[in-house]
Amino acid sequence: MRSHPYRWLNVLGLIAVLVVNTLANTLPIAGKTTGELSDQYPVLITPAGYVFSIWSLIYVLLIGFIIYQAMPRTMNRDSVQRVGIWFLLTCLFNCTWIIVWHYELLPVSVGVMLALLLSLIVLYTRIRTSSEPKTLGERIFVYLPFSIYMGWISVATIVNITVLLYDAGWEGFGLGDTTWTVILIVIAVALAAIIGYRFTDAAFMLVFVWALIGIGVKQQGANETVALTAYSAAGVVALLLLGLLFFRRRVQ
Repeated sequence: MRSHPYRWLNVLGLIAVLVVNTLANTLPIAGKTTGELSDQYPVLITPAGYVFSIWSLIYVLLIGFIIYQAMPRTMNRDSVQRVGIWFLLTCLFNCTWIIVWHYELLPVSVGVMLALLLSLIVLYTRIRTSSEPKTLGERIFVYLPFSIYMGWISVATIVNITVLLYDAGWEGFGLGDTTWTVILIVIAVALAAIIGYRFTDAAFMLVFVWALIGIGVKQQGANETVALTAYSAAGVVALLLLGLLFFRRRVQ
């Protein structure tokens, strides 16, 4: 039986994440909640506020993961072993991002967000290269949490970089905010399709549908071009997702 040296550190890491995120909105850290800080930067790519409730789902799934990876019956599964130190690193970067974001250190926040995304990419690809047959428990408690987590952090990274550029007064090579937002939406669709089809990951794609609809809701009545583009993009990703599910069913 292989040892799993990180399992209790993973538990402590997630507890730290939950505590820091709770304090961010109850104290709040540096005097402003996470949402209030987001509202200071009215970039068009930011989804409506309700979209950020996905964090509740992510944290519930991650709680499921840390329980699963600590159980004697499942801690030696190959997918769990492949997580290694990477989950602990995601916890470190998550906590750090909250702190630097609340102190409005925007360039640092982008660097930390990129580090979080990179650690999730490594973790995601490691577990998905496991050669063991996947059990139902693994699909729910290992694969699903990190599909949704990486999908959302991919969206959050795009927003975070856009906020930094907005704060820096970047003029976008003469292109307007609307044009750049449309370009970013197209990039988001391409990213959802590439990762979704490469890893046969419907959950990852569904996160982008959720976020794109939220962008449309936020901009409806304010910027109809962005709203229509976001809704259309959500429809495209949804159709691609249905195609993926149909293909997966055909090959099984």
